[in-house]
Amino acid sequence: MTDSHRLTFTDRMRIWFRWFLEPTARFLLKLGLRPNMVTVLGFLGTSLGAWFVAQGRFVAGGLLIGITVPFDALDGTMARLSGEASDWGAVVDAVTDRYSELITWAGVLYYYLTQGDALMVMMTYAAAAGTVLVSYLRARGEVQGFDVKAGLMTRVERYLVVMPSLLLQRPEIAVWSLAVLANFTALQRFWYIRQQAWARVRAQVPK
Repeated sequence: MTDSHRLTFTDRMRIWFRWFLEPTARFLLKLGLRPNMVTVLGFLGTSLGAWFVAQGRFVAGGLLIGITVPFDALDGTMARLSGEASDWGAVVDAVTDRYSELITWAGVLYYYLTQGDALMVMMTYAAAAGTVLVSYLRARGEVQGFDVKAGLMTRVERYLVVMPSLLLQRPEIAVWSLAVLANFTALQRFWYIRQQAWARVRAQVPK
């Protein structure tokens, strides 16, 4: 199996939970909801969760974020089942995903600001920066025709760190973990792009 056809953890999650996603997506479509509406509802739910986090109410915030994260898979499933998949819908989905993650980190950052913890403020910034770079490198790399799905800490894995940390009321676990691992993943993807770029150059060199 080539890199371009290798399933990511996110891909596997969608396959494993198809038994839940497809019936739920059909039910939401019957209620009259559209894919982009579900995308926006997911973002609003995450934003409310981030507000709770900012107040130091980590369990409530973690639960809300945990409930709304699956909306990201539901909107795509709904678009596929309804035949409404489009380039615009993909852009809406990608942008709201980034905003959802950043607003979650904004909640964590605000909390540490109110605590006067300068070190954790900087580490939260590092975690948010790594998160953005992981997504940016994939988007930028794919524009150039590279396969950039690989990496240790993609979106689903990041949430699998953030949510338990909030539920355990230990947000510092998520902050330190992703400050290191999200940036490591960004460097992984940078390296993968470099390898593919050099392979492309070598293939063009006359023998």
